[in-house]
Amino acid sequence: MGDVLAASHSAAAAPGGSDEIPVIDISGVLTGDPAALANCALQLRRAYEDIGFWFLAGHRIPQAQIDQVFAQVARFHAQPVEEKLKLKINEHNIGYLAMKAATTRHSDVSTGNKPNLNEAFFVKRDLPSNHPDVVANKRFRGTNQWPAALPGFREVIVDYCRAMEELSLALLPVYAVALDLPVDHFAAAFREPQYTLRMSHYPHTPHLEPNEYGLAPHADTSFMTLLAQNKIPGLSLRTASGRWIDAPVIEGTFLVNSGQMLNRWSNERFRATPHRVVNRSGGDRYAIPFFFDCTIDHEMVCLPTCTDADHPPKFEPTTYAEWMTWYQSQNYDHVRNSDGVKLQAN
Repeated sequence: MGDVLAASHSAAAAPGGSDEIPVIDISGVLTGDPAALANCALQLRRAYEDIGFWFLAGHRIPQAQIDQVFAQVARFHAQPVEEKLKLKINEHNIGYLAMKAATTRHSDVSTGNKPNLNEAFFVKRDLPSNHPDVVANKRFRGTNQWPAALPGFREVIVDYCRAMEELSLALLPVYAVALDLPVDHFAAAFREPQYTLRMSHYPHTPHLEPNEYGLAPHADTSFMTLLAQNKIPGLSLRTASGRWIDAPVIEGTFLVNSGQMLNRWSNERFRATPHRVVNRSGGDRYAIPFFFDCTIDHEMVCLPTCTDADHPPKFEPTTYAEWMTWYQSQNYDHVRNSDGVKLQAN
């Protein structure tokens, strides 16, 4: 258990270790096998220090549940634009983001980008209206906005988020061991994780202008992103060698990557790999990335195993709220020119 699967599933059609996306089977980790945990941690470390992406197999989330979510996302985006705009995205990053309403401006691998050719609907933890954070209007802790005309939509999406949170929490010991930390090191930091499900729609775009993408080259902000596989290609990533490769579709897996928060937390030991989306499939493409992060106010201080006298911390401590406030002000038109925060682009 935990061994990399067959070689036919382990590469993104490119020779050389730095251009291969490994497949890691976590089924042994989920059964509590210590040997599987150690094995998976070793593979995870190699993946994040090399390419920054890996395929997660053995996760136990039924394909039928994932298919249900994709069906609901297509159902949501099939609504008239005026209906979707009733749920317009707010300062909590909850709601509907219209086509071309976001521009990737913070990327260090792609500049001068045009607005992204996708639309998306965002939800977070489904907090009740009387939750203390909601009552206090705490940033990124608002109530979700739900479409009134789509019965059953909310239930499917909330159930999926719960399943994804459970899976993500189960992966934390693998991350800890991969970083030479005690197996429970991240438990306190993730006592109530932040998460976001982005339900994206990429229309067919056969002809693009220069610097125009479905989603321009960028690195995720998250600690961890889990992307359910679909049959429509379009995602590419930049390897450590600087080459862009297309991510293959491996049924029954999640494509997982680390983002800028883990990159900062690990003092750049684990990569935040740039990636982009272009849909030339001839039809619509939907994507449901699940972004998983620590508790909103937990201060991410450089991990003790990622710094020493020769490798001082490269980043100041930050929290989810601080980092995401800065990120939104850079990339989302609805919060441009908002109040600044202490973080600067790195």
